[in-house]
Amino acid sequence: MQTQVEEKITKKGRKSFRKKGLDGKKANKHKDFKKKSKKLTDFDKYYYYLKSVQSPETDVEFLRDVYIELKGTRGKTLREDFCGTFKILCEWVKLHKEYQGFGVDLDEEPTEYGKRNYLSQLKEEQQKKIKIINENVLNSGLPQADIIAGMNFSYFIFKTREVMKQYFTNCLKDLKKNGILVLDCFGGSACMSPNEEETVHKDKGFSYFWDQDSYDNITNHVQFHIHFKRKGEKKRKKVFSYDWRMWSIPELRDILEEVGFKKSHVYWEGTDKDGEGDGNFKRTEVSNEDCEAWVAYIVAEK
Repeated sequence: MQTQVEEKITKKGRKSFRKKGLDGKKANKHKDFKKKSKKLTDFDKYYYYLKSVQSPETDVEFLRDVYIELKGTRGKTLREDFCGTFKILCEWVKLHKEYQGFGVDLDEEPTEYGKRNYLSQLKEEQQKKIKIINENVLNSGLPQADIIAGMNFSYFIFKTREVMKQYFTNCLKDLKKNGILVLDCFGGSACMSPNEEETVHKDKGFSYFWDQDSYDNITNHVQFHIHFKRKGEKKRKKVFSYDWRMWSIPELRDILEEVGFKKSHVYWEGTDKDGEGDGNFKRTEVSNEDCEAWVAYIVAEK
């Protein structure tokens, strides 16, 4: 699972999410077969995910700026929960020599990918400022930070109020004095019925598909899938799948207040002339937009 569709979500991802569509002739045959076979096996799902739904450089600028806006100073330590390949942390430590990052994720596959492909590209002194922990975000004793971020809607995996409350309580305990919790979220009527939207990346030679497979009106449980199709190849289905509960902004803010956060704010995305998300988020308490799909941030202060 950004700013476009899934996460601050990236601008590409965010933009596509908001619109209701929810773009050698004589070579030996044997050699041609070998080339095609290799092409089919070198698929890097994390690369295509990054190009489709993430914008780490933009995400870290938002995290930096919102902390300065609310606290009047820099937040130096960032903990990214559900960090995956932790590209956000790699961009975070590039912003300032004093910045440090912690990543928490149960799954070792994406974190190992991040170590090989992103962490390894940083300067040695920057690499030392990142620590990855393969643990459950519900566990106690995780690193404290000025900013804790739950991006790409990953915390939607918590389907009950009790578990969400436990997660927010842990975050409150782990935030340093004047710390903030940053959560991205999404919703709208387009999220309440099965649909599939294709975004064509002509310059990169592939299409990205955001597929809402199901929605339960009683439980708000949803099933999403991400598919990819490279030019000249069959669609690769269900490369990523998400079994979530759709949480509303008022529900989440109520729980944040209940566990002890001092206050929370909503940063709502603006709209361009075509009625799509413009990637600019402003703090507001009221939205008069009738959006079929929207992306926003909730920022809670300790």
